[in-house]
This record gives sequence, structure tokens and C-alpha cells, in this order.
Amino acid sequence: MVAFSFTVPFTRVAVDSLSPLFIGSGRAVVAAVLAAAALAVTRQRLPHGTQWWRLAVVGGGVVAGFPLLTSYALTTVPATHSAVVIAVLPAATAVLVVLRGREHPPRAFWIAAGTGAVAAVAFASAQGGGFGHLHWADLLLFGAVLAAAIGYAEGGLLARELGPWQTVSWALVLCSPVMLALAVTSAIHEPPHATPAQWAAFAYLAVVSMFLGFFAWYHGLSLGPMAQVSQVQLVQPVLTITWAALLLGENLTWTTIAGGAAVVLCAGGAVRARISATAAENCRPQRRQSRGKIDELR
Repeated sequence: MVAFSFTVPFTRVAVDSLSPLFIGSGRAVVAAVLAAAALAVTRQRLPHGTQWWRLAVVGGGVVAGFPLLTSYALTTVPATHSAVVIAVLPAATAVLVVLRGREHPPRAFWIAAGTGAVAAVAFASAQGGGFGHLHWADLLLFGAVLAAAIGYAEGGLLARELGPWQTVSWALVLCSPVMLALAVTSAIHEPPHATPAQWAAFAYLAVVSMFLGFFAWYHGLSLGPMAQVSQVQLVQPVLTITWAALLLGENLTWTTIAGGAAVVLCAGGAVRARISATAAENCRPQRRQSRGKIDELR
């Protein structure tokens, strides 16, 4: 999450000169070259069967969807605003994990997740000029949240089969033809020109945000219950807002602080409600075994 927390501020730096299409697709192309080299050097086995379709889902979410949508959104909204909207991502990830696993969490989970979504929409509306007045950039950010949640949920499951870094690497390689075509198209229509600082921000997005950061993230998701691991995401918006203030000089208004706190608290409530439900379900078989042993003794 520390690595990912710089993604929004550095994207905001890069879009000042570079095309959002070039940033969103170009970073994936650079990461795909690194991924292909890593897969070739270590001689990884090819995925098989439905794993390719699941990799396409992961790629659509975290390789194409989130980078492209956030890049376009950050051309008009500040990083702090984006961080608050994206703060609903932990709850969205938990919801996708529940739907993917066909679970039946308690009502508290749905209340917390729904409240978090309403809080994010209310904040975006207030910043956009009043309730019901969502800026197009906010729609892009909510789309980015959905894309990332899908990629995280499916990628966490797939990492248990292919391995964490292998999952993101194969997803990058699979999406590389499309992303390369987009990057070339963007470069032809708008040749990239940027300052050294902006190129450095782009390099971070390509190497860390798009590649190395997923090594630790998917490894964590593959080890423990994804709902519990996803709690770590609650730290990301706080760090992102901090970096935006320190590195970009963006002002922290009370609206931003209150909105961020509300969304983070609701997302945390949703994640914890699901963890409690999972723990209760895991205890039921143990209770049944204990009751069976007591009956045998009687």
C-alpha cells in the first residue's frame, strides 16, 4: 500500500505534460517488458484453460481499467479529491470477493459498504457543485474503483494457483498488444514531451505501481483471507492525501478530511463485518465436532 499510495500523486504530476492515454497505456507496456523478461528468465509454465480468461479479467481491471481511467480523471481533479473517492476501494473489493465466492455476509456488511459508497458519492457531488452534480472525472474514478476491485478479487484468487508475481506478469503480457497499440497511437497523435521530474513519475508508475507493487499485494491476498488482508487498503487514501499535500502542495480542506474519514470508516466497517462473519462460519464446524464428542462421552 505504501508503493500504491504514490500512484495518484505521481499520475497527477505526469498528466501535466503527458497524454493520459500515453500514461495509462505506456506504463503497462514498460511493465509488460519487465514481466516478459522475468517469466522467460525463470521459465514459468504457461497458464492453461480458464486461467487465461481469468487473467484477462485481471488485466482488464488493473492493467487497463484503473490506470487509464485515473489518468483521464486526474487531468481535471486534484490528487486529494481522487484519493477520497478511491478510498471506497476496500469496501468494493470486499463486495467483489463476496460475490465471487457466493458468500452470504451479515446485513451490517451491506449497510457499511452501501454507506461508504453513498459517502464517496456525496463528497464528489459536494466538490462538484452540489448533490447530484457529479463531474465526469468522478464517474471515471468510480469506474476505476470498480475495475481495480475486480482485478484485486480475481487476481488474489488466481495468485494461489499461478503465484503472486506470475499472475500480474501474465496479465501484463496478455494485455501488452492492446496497450502497445494504444501507446503508439497516442505517441503519433501527441508526441510525448515532459520534464525530467514528469518522466521520473512515469517511470515510477510503470515499474512500481504497475509491476513491483503487485508482487507484495497479490502475495498478501493469496496468503490470508482476502477480506482481512484488504484492510491494509484503508491506509492507502490517508497516505495518498499526505503525499499530495507534501509533494504537490495541495490544500487539505475540512471537506476533504471529513469526506476521507467517512469513506475510510465505512470501508473499514464493511471489511470487519465480513471478517466477523467468516470467523463465525469457521467456528461452526468446530462447535459441531465438540458437540459430537460430548454426545459420544455421554
